[in-house]
Amino acid sequence: MTTNNTRLFKKSLLAVTITLASSQAMAAGFQLNAQSATGIGRAFAGDAVIADNASVMARNPAAMALFDSVELSLGFESITSMIEVKDATYTDFQGGTHDASYDDAGGTSIAPNIHLIVPINEKFAVGFNAYSNFGTKTEFSDSYVGGEYGGLTDVKSVNFGLAGSYRLNKQWSFGAGLDLIYGKGELKRNLSPEINTPGFGLPGAGDTALDAEADGWAVGFNLGTVFELNENNRFGLAYHYSPKLEAKGDITYISGSPAEAKDDTLYMPLPDIVEFSGYHRLEDTKWAVHYSVQWIGWSSFDSLDSKAHGTLNNYEWQNGMHYSLGSTYFLNRDWTLRAGYMYDTSAQDSVTSISVPDSDRQWFSAGFTYHINEKSNVDFGFTYLMGKDVEVNEAKENPAFGLIGGENLSSISGTTRADAILMGLQYSRSF
Repeated sequence: MTTNNTRLFKKSLLAVTITLASSQAMAAGFQLNAQSATGIGRAFAGDAVIADNASVMARNPAAMALFDSVELSLGFESITSMIEVKDATYTDFQGGTHDASYDDAGGTSIAPNIHLIVPINEKFAVGFNAYSNFGTKTEFSDSYVGGEYGGLTDVKSVNFGLAGSYRLNKQWSFGAGLDLIYGKGELKRNLSPEINTPGFGLPGAGDTALDAEADGWAVGFNLGTVFELNENNRFGLAYHYSPKLEAKGDITYISGSPAEAKDDTLYMPLPDIVEFSGYHRLEDTKWAVHYSVQWIGWSSFDSLDSKAHGTLNNYEWQNGMHYSLGSTYFLNRDWTLRAGYMYDTSAQDSVTSISVPDSDRQWFSAGFTYHINEKSNVDFGFTYLMGKDVEVNEAKENPAFGLIGGENLSSISGTTRADAILMGLQYSRSF
């Protein structure tokens, strides 16, 4: 195998694997709105305006103006993804076929959060927070027949926020904030034990395709407004600008030649988000209804680029939407009950993946608040996220096509499904 073909093979593996990792973190299937247990309990319906605790600042900084005392919320969310590959077939270099089905490639991630709102006076408030926009882990066993399509993908992020709000009058409030985003990914891929290449410099069965760790920082911002008809009816509108995340790290890969490590910078676009929410407490009842519509600019992820290699892979992702509806029941002074439903649309269109299953999804949520006293409470939220079956066809290009073998080094096809369970626990206090 020539030096140029070896480099092409390395570049192809790097492109596919790193892109899988970044999309695993950012795909609609794993956009894990994990800012609060309260939100998890109502499918995040109305979360940009309800303002029942300090976590609202993560969705809309203008909603900080709705508080007249110092507010603190802290908690964590667990995210368990259940990823199944069904009726899958792996085709090796020689054309042999193998069963590539896999029961569960998912995992569990923990995402802590903290939010603090401090009113300065009747007009101004400031807030500080830290939370995760995503926390996902997908892992196939080392013996998985489609190793170059599976492997380990472990991606985490933390968003550190600073925001301020201004109350213009009884109806209008405005807010803005800065987001400092940190992201980290760990990726491992081994070539299939069934790849059956004939040598000549081509990578062989079990060879390490990629072993990489990369991390980086980016700065974004958010803007928002709240309009209050009265104390029982209000609307919120928020915009989040998300930048390109620059992730730097050591990438080590072996492809029929000695191990080679390179320092590189990956440019991963993150989507902008626009959200509209409404909240309505029904007069003379214990009920409230709330809703949200969210637009997510996934089309910004049209390609993944690196400093060393340029464009690694092209994607034609589509923008996504979330539609959520929820209800709150104020049972008594001690207990508040809530439930919600969300439908969100897939970011992926024609490009799908074994390692990154994504589809339109339904969220079924329920939760409660227990009021310890007038100033403190505990929240619990639960969501079952149900995806759809998606057909997947992937192939690795043969870098020596025309000299050795056919067009593909290997290929895999099958049906993927990704469900998830989100649970959150949170403590909130007023001072």
